Amino acid sequence: MNARRLTQLLGVWRRHGSRQGAADLAAGIRLLILDGRLPAGTTLPPERELATALEISRTMVASAWERLRADGLVVSRRGAGSWTAIPTDPARHEAPGGEPDRTVIDLARAVPAAIPGIAAAAETVLPRLGAELASHGLYERGMPELRARLAERYTERGLPTTPDQVLVTNGAHLALAMALRLFVGPGDRVLIEQPTYPNAIDAVRAAHAMPVPVAMVEDGWDLDGIEATLRQAAPRMAYVVVDFHNPTGHRLDAAGRQQLGAALRRARTPVVVDETLVELDLSGGAAPPPLGAFGGDLVIATGSAGKSHWGGLRLGWIRASTEIVNRLVAVRRGLDLGSPVFEQLVLTELLAGSREPLHERRAMLAEHRDALVDAVRAECPDWTFTVPQGGLSLWCRLPAPVGTRLAAVAQNFGVRVVPGSVFSPQGGLERWLRVPYTQPVDVLREAVGRLAAAAASVAESGATIADNGLIPVT
Repeated sequence: MNARRLTQLLGVWRRHGSRQGAADLAAGIRLLILDGRLPAGTTLPPERELATALEISRTMVASAWERLRADGLVVSRRGAGSWTAIPTDPARHEAPGGEPDRTVIDLARAVPAAIPGIAAAAETVLPRLGAELASHGLYERGMPELRARLAERYTERGLPTTPDQVLVTNGAHLALAMALRLFVGPGDRVLIEQPTYPNAIDAVRAAHAMPVPVAMVEDGWDLDGIEATLRQAAPRMAYVVVDFHNPTGHRLDAAGRQQLGAALRRARTPVVVDETLVELDLSGGAAPPPLGAFGGDLVIATGSAGKSHWGGLRLGWIRASTEIVNRLVAVRRGLDLGSPVFEQLVLTELLAGSREPLHERRAMLAEHRDALVDAVRAECPDWTFTVPQGGLSLWCRLPAPVGTRLAAVAQNFGVRVVPGSVFSPQGGLERWLRVPYTQPVDVLREAVGRLAAAAASVAESGATIADNGLIPVT
């Protein structure tokens, strides 16, 4: 890393009116290291060269280097120069009582642990597995009994469904990939919400298609904007999450679904509706009918057992018209030949049993959500959010556009979290941070405390992301 390039990366590193030049320079380089723009092991320019490039004294550079060495972010050796490093000493983060805290709290995955009863269900279906061993074990549409159970669930929700309208898949993500392969070709446009589920963005790009985002508004969906995009961009497919949207937590009401469904019908645009969070309704109120009740035969609903039961089952499903299901089965043969039999037996048993474990999961998540809300309000009072009525996370608005930098710095405080920029195909959303409430209450409180400390560290630097040349803010 030569002095000229490092100067460009630093941008406006000195706080206006500050006389703490060495501290400001150290803070700017610290953020570059923690943001990954100066990877560990990068050789830094000699003090004299950097001082000349920055038009400051060599003493100021040496003092900044000393601060960074004390933090473990710079390592120097006589005759070999200085280079960047990431501290690995667990004693840097001590738990109460002086014991080193070697754990990193993972808030990057909004996925809860397994629902009670999975082990018992697995034991119950073992005799049935024995009977299946005499067959070929390949069910490209899914096992008939599981498809019947899933069809019953849709019918109960207000969308009459038969088993031949259900296709079992290896997770909802594969279901989206199958729909993309059926409806979308290279260069085609796919309408998505902004923000949206990051893996959906990746799936669209993997299909060599172009995501066309429609920004959500403060209270949910810009339905007029979606209608305009359907007319003007003529997307070949759309992808939406209308039940406890990931990451905002919004839910589209029945009137909105009727308007959205009508717009999609007029445009003759197939839409994949991600319903992976639909079972995690924490409000206890009446739920609106599925979008398929308003959108006609071009609505492809995808669901998953990952959030409602356990991600380790790796089972999802598609609910669509019989014609589309038949076409998807043909597409599937180029991807896989069916889902594992044992996991299908387990999920069938879970769906046939009591719904009390699911009620308990909702109650637990509501408790976790409320604890997270209280912790964020206490530790980060300048963060704002809407308390979601379901789903798995808070969508927090930060007081400054520092989401990506805060997520990078938070790792140094022992917590992993996803910034808003990840939920957009073009980046941006730097004022946002997703904070799931899937961890136990005490872990959530500890995580928020660490996030607050990381946020304070970022605020102390006094520079914005744009000032440091790290991420363009638009």
